[in-house]
Amino acid sequence: MAIKLLIDSGCDITAEEANKLGIELLAMEVRFGEDIYLDGVNLSHKRFFELLIESSELPKTSLINEFRFEEAIEKLVKNGDQVLIITISSKLSGTYNSALQASKKFEDKVRVVDSLNACIGERILIEYALQLIKQNKDIDQIVAELDEKKNKIKLLAVLGTLKYLKKGGRISAFKAFAGEMLSIKPVISVVGGEVKMVGKAIGSKKSNNLLMQLVNESGGINFNMPYAVAYSGLADDFLNKYLQDSACLWQGKTDHVPAYMIGSTIGTHVGPGAIAVAFFAN
Repeated sequence: MAIKLLIDSGCDITAEEANKLGIELLAMEVRFGEDIYLDGVNLSHKRFFELLIESSELPKTSLINEFRFEEAIEKLVKNGDQVLIITISSKLSGTYNSALQASKKFEDKVRVVDSLNACIGERILIEYALQLIKQNKDIDQIVAELDEKKNKIKLLAVLGTLKYLKKGGRISAFKAFAGEMLSIKPVISVVGGEVKMVGKAIGSKKSNNLLMQLVNESGGINFNMPYAVAYSGLADDFLNKYLQDSACLWQGKTDHVPAYMIGSTIGTHVGPGAIAVAFFAN
């Protein structure tokens, strides 16, 4: 009896990546006007940002409903296997509740974990789950470890623009205009499953320094656990600059920093030009 991992696309793992990792992925729907796409399936992260930049209105994303979870679970338990579902934060989407309701129809075969995170914060929890599955731990041990360790995950991001926060009604047009004029870069984090602003700096150099400071203040990176960086938009220039500015965080600790592209779930709100770091704090 094996443990199958079922995830949603809020973690920004694409269908191609999921297939290589042996994970079942359910993609969220992304709607640009009348056009509907499946995140990371027939809408690449790059194409998403091309459409976002071209569009005058923000796209709409849909949760994964109970029926789609039921279908996926039915297929995965067919051979007597158990299913572990990890979802985007329940504070950001109703996807967790859909998974929970669907799981009740399969008695003891399914467990659901609320990552209380998104983007690469959710991704590194999934990577840790894969490690635990390979260690042949039973499903309840894995769930207990994930529920304990997920509270150690820190996701921090510097935004390159305030334009999309304004579009989404999260800040006023005046604040957005003033912020852009002064080159203010807000720093956001996922706290208790919700996205919150935790600081701001003027200019990219100071914002990178603030990001490094917040990493250290959170206890530093546990390099024995998964970690990652990410960027939004069509180019990774800002991410490369951040990695140069924060070299002291990585040098001597690792010879590889996994880097990914942010997808639609968070990308809709932060727009292009954001950089993010996710790790388990010491």
